[in-house]
Amino acid sequence: MSSDTIFTKIINKEIPADIIYEDDQALAFKDINPQAPFHCLIIPKKPIATINDITVEDKSLIGHLYIVAAQLAKEHGFDEQGYRVVMNCNSNGGQTVYHIHLHMLAGKAMGWPPYTEKLKN
Repeated sequence: MSSDTIFTKIINKEIPADIIYEDDQALAFKDINPQAPFHCLIIPKKPIATINDITVEDKSLIGHLYIVAAQLAKEHGFDEQGYRVVMNCNSNGGQTVYHIHLHMLAGKAMGWPPYTEKLKN
């Protein structure tokens, strides 16, 4: 899988995005197809294709993504109400861009389970 994804192009400012956070390790921007009143993606600047590709050396970076999520929740007033943070892995997990990213969803009550089709025993 190529590390040259749409997210790489956003990091490199080759294509526009509604960026709401950036530092030397991470970038967050609003999702173009929001699934909640507030929906952003938090991505590492280091290209890591899937959760399966995260290494021990990446643990600080992955923790940083969650720190950014908590900071954004507080800044946007969702920290007390609650919010959901999800990372998908590969096709059955719903991953469509092979550069890991957190989906942060807020602004409404989230249901559980997210999968609503009845499962067979």
